[in-house]
Amino acid sequence: MILANDGGACISQNGGQSWSSIYNQPTGQFYRVNVDNRFPYFVYGAQQDYSTVAIPSRTSNTGISNGDWYEVGGCESGFIAFNPNDPRQIYSSCYQGYITAYDAALRRERDIMAYPAISIATPPREMKYRFNWNAPVVVSPHHPETIYHGANVVLRSNDGGMNWQVISPDLTRNEPARQEAGGGPFTNEGAGAENYNTICYIACSPLEDGLIWVGSDDGLVHLTRDEGKTWQHVSPPGLGEALINSIEVSPHRNGAAYVVATRYRWNDNRPLIYYTPDYGKNWQLMVSGIAAGDFVRVVREDPTQPGLLFAGAENGLYLSFNNGAIWQRFQLNLPVCPVTDLLIHDNDLIAATAGRAFWILDDIGPLQQAKSALFNGHAQLFRPKPAYRFDAAKTELPVDGLGKNPPNGVIIDYYLPAVMDTAVLLLQVLDKQGKLVRQYCNQPNSAYARMEGGPPPAQLLPSRKWLNRFHWDLRREQMPFAPGVFLADDYRGSRVGPGDYTLRLITPKDTISQLCTVLPDPNIAATPAEYEAQQQLLQSLNQQAREIVAGIGTMREVKKQLELSVDILTRMEGAQDLVTAGHNILARINNWESQLIQPRQQTYLDVINYPSRLYAEFVHLIRIADSHVPTVTQGARARARDLTAAWEQQKSAMSEILDHDLQSYNSLYKSKGLPAIIVSGGIGVR
Repeated sequence: MILANDGGACISQNGGQSWSSIYNQPTGQFYRVNVDNRFPYFVYGAQQDYSTVAIPSRTSNTGISNGDWYEVGGCESGFIAFNPNDPRQIYSSCYQGYITAYDAALRRERDIMAYPAISIATPPREMKYRFNWNAPVVVSPHHPETIYHGANVVLRSNDGGMNWQVISPDLTRNEPARQEAGGGPFTNEGAGAENYNTICYIACSPLEDGLIWVGSDDGLVHLTRDEGKTWQHVSPPGLGEALINSIEVSPHRNGAAYVVATRYRWNDNRPLIYYTPDYGKNWQLMVSGIAAGDFVRVVREDPTQPGLLFAGAENGLYLSFNNGAIWQRFQLNLPVCPVTDLLIHDNDLIAATAGRAFWILDDIGPLQQAKSALFNGHAQLFRPKPAYRFDAAKTELPVDGLGKNPPNGVIIDYYLPAVMDTAVLLLQVLDKQGKLVRQYCNQPNSAYARMEGGPPPAQLLPSRKWLNRFHWDLRREQMPFAPGVFLADDYRGSRVGPGDYTLRLITPKDTISQLCTVLPDPNIAATPAEYEAQQQLLQSLNQQAREIVAGIGTMREVKKQLELSVDILTRMEGAQDLVTAGHNILARINNWESQLIQPRQQTYLDVINYPSRLYAEFVHLIRIADSHVPTVTQGARARARDLTAAWEQQKSAMSEILDHDLQSYNSLYKSKGLPAIIVSGGIGVR
């Protein structure tokens, strides 16, 4: 049996004795979405039959869980508004005019209704103010202390809701005959909240102070250009009764706006997107490409690319590159569901849905930059948005029941024509001095063999035709691997510091570069000098660790040759002193290597039984010093000095073996006049 309910769906396989959880699926029904300017930014919304939510867009854990969100007042059906730069006071609305001010620091809310009254069972025509089920509340982008609340009139407060002023006439059709219980196109609702002739959307212009657009649930659009002193009726002609679900005021052009209306409550599912370039004097219906029955709820214009539009519809998402003249589906992996609201922030596209919770499309830069850049036979590397140096969990695999974090690092998008999808590709990351920091390839390393305690395979660069998405995790090349050596640590390279880096995509036909910027975590109080000092220490440790592995490789090659030589000389007369000298050198090499690596460690439990050696200590200290907070501790610095001194001692021992012992061995070999190639066995012995 399957039980569908307001929280989702539960399944019983034993006749109802037990049921599956509703928490294994994202089924939140959000009306609207808002975000603040924190890092990570928080996403806010009110969800049907539950509560308001403030939830981070990313966490430092393996995912975003129930424990990461909190309520912010209001109730299930309203808008949420605040000063995005200081989201301490959060204003959340609800039906019947209920509105609260929530103090995020104190985790307390207070009622700030303009006219508190018990409205249950009261006919709307008898109410002082009529409020929509989804009554809008917005904060002025020019004066964040000013908030607006929509009833049948526009209410304004300049002091956090302590006092309210009416700044408009009734901006609805105001039909008393349809202001009964269940009036208009609505059905009666037990909470007494389904009122008709109400304001359902308020939008302030981001360009012009005092310009406010208002839409009602009965098809009227008004605007004021003087903060409510005078109002103009500017409804699109021929619209008739409709719910004005959203108004997008263009962030690029004065007077331009997009009005989205729905008429599904009148059994009319046509998409209705109206565009005006001139404050509502002229209107144009812009729905070409949208399915006939897929009514639209919201349109947003990209804040950096004029004319790039996104539309949320009943069955998903649409995209337009030409100001709405032509629309195309843009679903990607977004579930087919009603998209109730959209917002663009930090170059991410954030969607509120009815039934599938919040979704975020990370970095829409390729859409902003793709115009006239694709399908010309050349590869294209898009400029990525700045990335924060963030302390994310090691694993980024999705976990059941958790929201997925964005990739940690620089999101890299590139386009490949079809003829390049099988070519050898390289992606390089260079620092400001032009030195190689990291390199990726789309071809696997044929010499790689997995072993316990060894490094993972190199991350492969995707090379599908058309658009590819990859990310650089802000780390240098992984630590080197000494063959056959177990390492009970991780091989990831250390993180780079804040600054500018160059991405370089190398194809058989093109070499394309783009600048990318790594920003410090704004939640960390650290100076550029502290980041630089950390980087100097990390690079010094990294260089020495690589010297150790390179030294081991050199000494193993010497050892292999020397073992072969001693084996042959053992069977020759008059070469005993060479054999003895060779065995002595081999013993010194073995002893030297045993100071750098621990050959007896073969599993993770062996670290308990056999002490780690110098290389493992270097890798471990790199992990310690590679802290999200760049200030290096005194203990780490002291340990680094000691490890450096130990490696200098081992380097001297290595030089002694190579420059003295081996040279003495070669001189003795030469003095005996032995041939360069010694043949043993066969017909006779020479």
